[in-house]
Amino acid sequence: MNNAVTSKEDILKTSRELIRQQGWAAINIRSVATACGVSVGSIYNYFDSKAVLVSATVESVWHEIFRHPEVEDVFHDTQAYIIWIYEQMEYGCKQYPGFFTLHSLGFMQEEKADGKRKMQQAWQHILNGLCSVLKQDTRIRADAFTEQFTVERFSDVLFSLMLSALLRQDYDPTAVLEIVCRTLY
Repeated sequence: MNNAVTSKEDILKTSRELIRQQGWAAINIRSVATACGVSVGSIYNYFDSKAVLVSATVESVWHEIFRHPEVEDVFHDTQAYIIWIYEQMEYGCKQYPGFFTLHSLGFMQEEKADGKRKMQQAWQHILNGLCSVLKQDTRIRADAFTEQFTVERFSDVLFSLMLSALLRQDYDPTAVLEIVCRTLY
């Protein structure tokens, strides 16, 4: 075995590739070390256990799927942001089949809580982004939101619709965009 030094990012990149090719069951210290061409000890230099490796890989997948968009306008236009979310969900499902709906099922018990936490952090980040975009979108009517019908509540509704679409693997944002247009513009 080659004892070449590798980086944490190289290990995570290799882990993501293993998932694409073989699914989540392929992620363990030995298989990742073999795929990286390094010793098992080299992997342990970065990850204390399989649980830590899997957790870091989950986070890495989330970051890849919802990486910062190249076009900054996405953050100033509600419709563009929603389209971007749907595109990223579709990309994620193609790259990592079953990730959104089943990723924690294959984890060992001690890994499930951390995997779920990573997922919740990613979703919260997306939800916060949606709130921010809604607050910055200059096309939204001034009276669109009230004390009872807040940006946060509307974001929750939109996000619930997006999650439902994700579970159905329906990547057409038309229905959500229609709701946005009828409600806000």
